[in-house]
Amino acid sequence: MRRDGRISSLAGPVTVDHAPWTGLEKRLYALICISTLFFACVTPPFQAPDENQHYVKALFLSEGGILAQRRGEMIGADLPRSAIDLHDVHFTAQTSPGVRLFHPSMLKTAWNEGKTRSDERSFADFPNVANYAPTLYLPGAIGLTIGEALGLPPLGAFYSGRIVNALFALIALAVALRLMPFGRFAMLGTALLPTFCYQNGSLSPDAVINGTGFLGLALALRAGFMGFTAKRGLALLLLAPLLALAKGVYLPLMAAGLRRPESRRDLRPYCLLAAMVAGALAFLMWMKFSGGSQALYHIMSRKTGEMVTTAPLARQFAVILHDPLAYLHVLATSVTERAPVYAFQIVGRFGWNAILLPLLAYPLALAMLAGAVCSGAGTGLSWRQRLWWLAVAAGVALLIETAMYLTGTPLGADYIQGTQGRYFLPILPLALLALMPAAPFRGAGVLFGGSALLLLCIAAATVFDSFWVHGFVTADGMPPHHDPIRQLLLPSPRW
Repeated sequence: MRRDGRISSLAGPVTVDHAPWTGLEKRLYALICISTLFFACVTPPFQAPDENQHYVKALFLSEGGILAQRRGEMIGADLPRSAIDLHDVHFTAQTSPGVRLFHPSMLKTAWNEGKTRSDERSFADFPNVANYAPTLYLPGAIGLTIGEALGLPPLGAFYSGRIVNALFALIALAVALRLMPFGRFAMLGTALLPTFCYQNGSLSPDAVINGTGFLGLALALRAGFMGFTAKRGLALLLLAPLLALAKGVYLPLMAAGLRRPESRRDLRPYCLLAAMVAGALAFLMWMKFSGGSQALYHIMSRKTGEMVTTAPLARQFAVILHDPLAYLHVLATSVTERAPVYAFQIVGRFGWNAILLPLLAYPLALAMLAGAVCSGAGTGLSWRQRLWWLAVAAGVALLIETAMYLTGTPLGADYIQGTQGRYFLPILPLALLALMPAAPFRGAGVLFGGSALLLLCIAAATVFDSFWVHGFVTADGMPPHHDPIRQLLLPSPRW
């Protein structure tokens, strides 16, 4: 940033739009807060993907545990039996062929039975998340600790963990928006997607992943476009390791702030690179400290429907090195096949990816994102800069797919298993920013705000109706349907 308060870009100096939040931005952020806390309170326990394992991992951390233990083929820890029963007895997340419906009486029973304190402990198995860094679960663990300190039964502590997790995500989002030098609507558009609010309102580490991802992107752009200061340099060095520990594949997001040095004294690119190196070192140190072991687990193949085992990372990596072109073919075909699934999941698919919104809600989400883009970045950007951002976003997306092939796919498979649309949420703001014009189009704010409000109202009604009124069936893929009108206007459990 120049001394006159203008950002210098490859296309010349442009004025930075870093004014205080507009009324629309404040209202949209309030809508995100309301929606996130609504989902945190209304969604039944363990109805976010892998929330049962995230819960026991956070509980393990709240008791001072760091490294999981091996017991035969299981990986986990000894935890209070009453807490484990919250899932195993009261709110199991297992797939069932029939319709599942939750009742308030289930909450009352779980609450009352959890009041009976016992010293009995049992081994909780959480192989899918055993090697995740403890920083991912710190907000949830704090919430569980608060619930325990207040004398709440496990169900109460569970919801306390959810609320604290959600509050962390909302605070991180607010700070990231404050740090963004321009284009706040790109970040707001992503945060207004129902999946974003739903995941942040659970005990999933997505709250931390999304929060640190947005913070990393915003801080990198601020440092890259508004100049280097000692505070920004320190913040980069502290945040990059947290981002890498959240998910290493998102660390390259900070490359969005890399720009050609304007002079020999311009330290911005080198500071960003140093921060990214610090992040990579933190990730490697955690892997070394945790033993670097990979927890293999059983999954249902999306190709054959049979139960298969994930591959050891080293052996799967050897498969890629043996024939890189074959892997590129696997990558291309998998992304092509799964693109529609990713689109549904990015916008909103609730439960364990089982409940779809009314199909008309998905083009409504596209209209909302178009409104966000057309609201303008508030500053001029060169086409080179835009292409760089698109390249960074695409590179991170390919890293996500490759990470899932290495750790979540059977050995030598000709497809990629386990990638979910929500994994792409941290990179979506950068992609939207690359498409934004400098100035807003007329009516863009009305389109953006109106469609966001309608979309989240539909999502809230879908969640409440599917879990507490009509019930749902846990099944992947498109659910059975016979009436096109019902598909367009009603959530999938009512097709």
